[in-house]
Amino acid sequence: MKTANDLVRIFSQIQDPRSHINKLHDVVDILLIGIVSVLCGAETWLQMKMFAQSKEDFFRKFLTLENGIPSEDTINRVFSAIDSDEFESCFIEWVNSISVMKRGQVIAIDGKNLRGAKSNGKMSPVHMVSAWASDNNLVLGQVRVNEKSNEITAIPRLLETLDVEGCIITIDAMGTQTEIASKIVENGADYILAVKGNQKQLLEEVKDEIHFSKDPSIDETVDIGHGRIETRKCTVVSEFQFIKESTKWCDLRSVVRIESTREFKNSDKSTEKAVRYYISNRIDTAKNFQKHIRSHWGVENKLHWTLDVAFSEDASRKRNKNAAQNFSIILKIALNLLKNEKSDRQGIAGKRLRAGWDEDYLMKVLKIKV
Repeated sequence: MKTANDLVRIFSQIQDPRSHINKLHDVVDILLIGIVSVLCGAETWLQMKMFAQSKEDFFRKFLTLENGIPSEDTINRVFSAIDSDEFESCFIEWVNSISVMKRGQVIAIDGKNLRGAKSNGKMSPVHMVSAWASDNNLVLGQVRVNEKSNEITAIPRLLETLDVEGCIITIDAMGTQTEIASKIVENGADYILAVKGNQKQLLEEVKDEIHFSKDPSIDETVDIGHGRIETRKCTVVSEFQFIKESTKWCDLRSVVRIESTREFKNSDKSTEKAVRYYISNRIDTAKNFQKHIRSHWGVENKLHWTLDVAFSEDASRKRNKNAAQNFSIILKIALNLLKNEKSDRQGIAGKRLRAGWDEDYLMKVLKIKV
């Protein structure tokens, strides 16, 4: 290895799952070829190989490549076989090496099916739960579950791997569980959890608290853009009369209602209205709750949407063994690298193209010194 940059150093820790017999390529060489080629636009094992062949001199600046570029089948076998938990641990270690978490920032936790991993018309067997840091614009980590309902057990496992002290954890209604709330507080963070019909009694009590409160904190904002006017009213109550089991929710101190109204200009669309409810262990103003809850949607708009549109994640058909899960990690590494590069103001798709064309820019994105 010609350099000790973080990518090479950290991912060199991954155990090679192959027999030493007839092994021609180092596992870290294959991993870095996969990461860099995906960053530059590759979406298949064949495209990884072809990109590496076209950039062999570039890769030799920081990889050994004693036996040249690995074949498509070799790349496929390695990414299908390496231990996904180990790969995820290295991913989290690498994220920690490139980021400093600010106290008080929102970490949104949400799940996503990898739709392309399904076969024979069945539902995808791969569901990833990810943590998104709103201020850092980074994926902090992910864990795999077999189906959406298992997010309840996956979220505490994900929290165990992350340093969330001083942060605000936001989760949709699937994660509104007493054990998850307790785990968040135990880890030194605050929670804002959505409340829907899966917690019927709690939902009714939250509605009553807000409806009958005599002195709620209220904040209203109006946004105009994209051909619509959106009004958002946030109401917060911190003195309870009706929540009978507040003690079972760890340090429960506030209930929140967000009422949003969208009016579309120059359109036949009718006005859209929505009401959402939340519980939290924070004592805070309605203005701040409004901001924190809105930050949660970055996990959808800046992570899930970007992975589908800029990286075609939902179109990926990788199913063999650990391939889908490991490829999902590669996409998130590439996304973090591109979002961390601030000199180019264009979008992720444009940055991927430029990285593929301009080796000096690619070196800047990878933070590699040779």
